Amino acid sequence: MANFKSIRRQRTLGAPPPLEEASLNLAAPEVAPVPSPIIRGEGSTTSARRTPDGRSLRRSGRTLQFATRVSPEFDAKLRRIAEQDGLLLVEIMEKGARSLRG
Repeated sequence: MANFKSIRRQRTLGAPPPLEEASLNLAAPEVAPVPSPIIRGEGSTTSARRTPDGRSLRRSGRTLQFATRVSPEFDAKLRRIAEQDGLLLVEIMEKGARSLRG
């Protein structure tokens, strides 16, 4: 039978430092950062940023995810229409559904 005791992993970190040399940061008081004041815009439920990113500009208030598979041609057509009209993809689909059902 093989003897695996010789392959045991050796400790690489060594002994811990004595308490006198250890950092005192665990005994220091915890100081939480002070939050910046919240600036709310019209209809906004989150704080406004100085430079809004693309996600906040596209925020629509919709929360339900809708996933489907479409052909590459349909995807390209839908995206082209949305870009030309300056709308979200979902807004184009909502317009299409309204035009079908009146």
